[in-house]
Amino acid sequence: MYQVLMLNDDYTPMEFVVVVIQEFFAKDLETATQIMLKIHLDGKAVCGVYSRDVAATKVDQVLDAAAKSGHPLKCLSEPVDF
Repeated sequence: MYQVLMLNDDYTPMEFVVVVIQEFFAKDLETATQIMLKIHLDGKAVCGVYSRDVAATKVDQVLDAAAKSGHPLKCLSEPVDF
């Protein structure tokens, strides 16, 4: 399994991050806001855990949405340590 992480930056609006989390990770507004705040305060946060292929697709979707909106938001996936 792979976890999808979003990384903090000083340019991407918090509201955009919340919308992306809601859209691509199927989180409600409250959960998406909590994840966004964790990204902002801790520098990164897990948005979801998926199989390798699904995680890669989620990363691509987030990076594509950010690029189309002109934001430098970074997203990556890494194996989950059990």
